[in-house]
Amino acid sequence: MSERMGSAAVTLVSLLALASPVGARVFLTVDEALKLAFPGAQVERRTAYLKDEEVKRARELAGVEVPSALVTCYAATRNGKPAGTAYLDTHRVRTLPETVMVVIDPQGRTARVEVLSFNEPEQYLPRGAWYGQLAGKGLDAELDLARGIHPVAGATLTARATTAAVRRVLALHRVLAERDRDKDKKPPGGGR
Repeated sequence: MSERMGSAAVTLVSLLALASPVGARVFLTVDEALKLAFPGAQVERRTAYLKDEEVKRARELAGVEVPSALVTCYAATRNGKPAGTAYLDTHRVRTLPETVMVVIDPQGRTARVEVLSFNEPEQYLPRGAWYGQLAGKGLDAELDLARGIHPVAGATLTARATTAAVRRVLALHRVLAERDRDKDKKPPGGGR
């Protein structure tokens, strides 16, 4: 390798190192998280495009911003029956992103929340027991830090961002379920 190319490679590696946040940590890949959430299940990746009114409805239901009309989820079945649906939500905590996987059970409630990556310093990450309190929660007033979710000293922004992500996912899940129900009510062929 020429000295010039070697110097360019060192510069590129240095720039990449500077570009990645200090303390950025990936805890689970998507595949690993899906295997934890749905052991022994078949998982199918699905993509939906929300209409403007569906985005608005999801925003109203969640009480938080819904940043995109594009929704990707992972629907799991076990022995031919629905086992749940997983959604990935990437959001800013303080100044850096966190990605969580929120799993919704077949009844439309939170089954589990897994942190896939967290780019803020790890001392701002709540302990696993905090995430456990989100299990079984539906989209209601209790899914709030001031009500049914206990805040975390030293990790308030993470707790707030994660709770908002769970609210957003539950709202998107409900909007997609309503769309599916409406589609099933229409007669074949698109008639009225």
